[in-house]
Amino acid sequence: MCYAQLMKNPLKGEVRSFTYIIIGVLCATIGLNSFLIPNGFFDGGVMGISLLLQRLTGLGLPWFIVLINLPFILISMKQVSLRFAIRSALAITLLAITVHFLVLSPVTSDRLLISVFGGVFLGLGIGFAIRGGAVIDGTEVLAIQVSRQTTFTVGDFIAVFNIILFCIVAFVVDVQAAMYSMLTYFSASRTVDFILNGIEEYIGMTIISPQSEELREMLTEVLGRGVTVYKTEGGYGKRGAIREERKALFCVVTRLEVTRVISEVERIDPHAFVVQHPVKDTRGGMIKKRAVHN
Repeated sequence: MCYAQLMKNPLKGEVRSFTYIIIGVLCATIGLNSFLIPNGFFDGGVMGISLLLQRLTGLGLPWFIVLINLPFILISMKQVSLRFAIRSALAITLLAITVHFLVLSPVTSDRLLISVFGGVFLGLGIGFAIRGGAVIDGTEVLAIQVSRQTTFTVGDFIAVFNIILFCIVAFVVDVQAAMYSMLTYFSASRTVDFILNGIEEYIGMTIISPQSEELREMLTEVLGRGVTVYKTEGGYGKRGAIREERKALFCVVTRLEVTRVISEVERIDPHAFVVQHPVKDTRGGMIKKRAVHN
């Protein structure tokens, strides 16, 4: 939904956001109450710390979910926005309430299934909450704060954070629990990626061909995609050293569109050089946008 539409009907945008958050909270609750908690399994991030403290102290998990996430909610007011912090506070509070009051039976006793599907449901919860413009795990908020003050990237910090956490689990609980917890975290993180990117993950495509003008017309007029044209000079190829001037085309499409682009490129120039690489996100341009609310 575009900004102008949201301004005309802000209530519709808010309803959609909170629908995503409610779905996310319910999915995370299923992952916790039906898979992880009954079997003493852990996850990464703030949720992993909460589960570990619950295991060590015997206190209720809802208290830890709220208390440990509270500093990150306060940080997010400065790092992101007040609206984001309010939504996150509501999502985390709702998660604590549902974990406490929603009684669910364990689905399976198979440890592999518990770790994988517990992670899947947690990942669904985190992913849908993010789509609703909130978080139910404050690890990424902390990672952003640390990355701005150190040489760590967000990804580096989250990786180091979870390695330390799983080492603690291995030492305090046992190695097997830590290994299954790593599998849970991996399953959750892959699910989050799918919910946020899905099959519409962006792919950047660089196309180099003598028929660059025909390819540009195909991309813009047939497929309706924006194209950036770079003036380049050949370096070295099958015919040896190349010094002739060429044009390289760059466009961003969704994964669903890649096959069609390649098919059309091969129809025009079967020998065209095509490079693909994933793109995290885009702003502006003629791109099919994903619906993620802030």
